[in-house]
Amino acid sequence: METFLEILKIVLPALLVMITAWLVIGNMLRDDQDRRRQDLLLQTVKTVTPVKLQAYERVVLFLERISPESLIMRTAQPEMTAQQLHSALVSNVRSEYEHNLSQQIYMSNEAWEMVKNARGTVVRMINGVATQLPPAASGEELSRLLIEQVMEMETEPCRAAIGYIKSELARIMG
Repeated sequence: METFLEILKIVLPALLVMITAWLVIGNMLRDDQDRRRQDLLLQTVKTVTPVKLQAYERVVLFLERISPESLIMRTAQPEMTAQQLHSALVSNVRSEYEHNLSQQIYMSNEAWEMVKNARGTVVRMINGVATQLPPAASGEELSRLLIEQVMEMETEPCRAAIGYIKSELARIMG
């Protein structure tokens, strides 16, 4: 019995030290793992945020470029017929859109839907005005009618999309 007590005097403190060490080391490892996870998350945010902001900037530039006023200013030539200008305008919108398609991965679904709706509305507007003109109409007539239609709108579709994107960015940036 005395031997058992002697062994117990040695084993019990050793067991307590071992259990304490195990708990302390386990907590340290969990804390270290959490800290590494937070560092990785912070590094990801530092990397993704500038890219995300750049995507929003590019989409706003896209919307500015496809707004009818800007599109006409860049595309229209004095000698163009309405059909030529119509084709060039629609082609320009499609080209700009295809060039910026990849930006959608950095945007919310709602923001990208606004961008797609703005593009679709601009193309429909161009197509609608073009169908109102006779085949021999000049590009200037198409330009004038497009500008008039934009001026009659309560909110131009590209401006509405840009407004939505700005408000989304304000929410993201906090």
